[in-house]
Amino acid sequence: MDMIQENNRVRLCGTMAGAPRYSHRAGGQDFWLFPLEVRRLSGSSDVLNIVLRREQLAAVEASERARLLVTGEVRSYNNRRDEGARLVLTVLARELALTDEPDDNRVWLKGTLCKAPNPRVTPLGRDICDLLVAVNRRGTHSDYLPCICWGSCAREAAGWSVGTVIRLEGRFQSRAYMKLREDGLERRVAYEISASTLEALTPDGDLH
Repeated sequence: MDMIQENNRVRLCGTMAGAPRYSHRAGGQDFWLFPLEVRRLSGSSDVLNIVLRREQLAAVEASERARLLVTGEVRSYNNRRDEGARLVLTVLARELALTDEPDDNRVWLKGTLCKAPNPRVTPLGRDICDLLVAVNRRGTHSDYLPCICWGSCAREAAGWSVGTVIRLEGRFQSRAYMKLREDGLERRVAYEISASTLEALTPDGDLH
């Protein structure tokens, strides 16, 4: 199996929140998907979709509500089965194991801003900034990962330009929202990386 990419790493400890189901076939292998519930310190939870090879799932023999440690990378794809294209994020599991560790949710990324930062202020006056980061995979593909940062990090990121190389550490989170459709409101879930620390790098990978 390929080693985890250094520019895209995620470590999750949580509880299997649903039965695995078939996802897709790629490269001659079957991939399955299951939701993993990871509790935050606040008491709320993120429910994140884990994608893995069938052989990985069979080796662990995990039942629903099993406690799992997942390490891998964040992947993105455009879902065109509904109206418009929606960016969907999952975790491609490289390693999977049963665990008794407490809940954990950490992401490390290095990538390039591919869209101008979107700074704004919350109704309570807190600075926030949305970023879209392109993270290269091995080969010719990239994952496009929406990230969000707050406070002083948001104010710094607001001044960056498209093409800036950044490195960040944060949490992979899910966020429910309501989408207005012609037939009424529909509940949807968005996924993003909430950055706790981030920094701009020079093209050689050093800090500005």
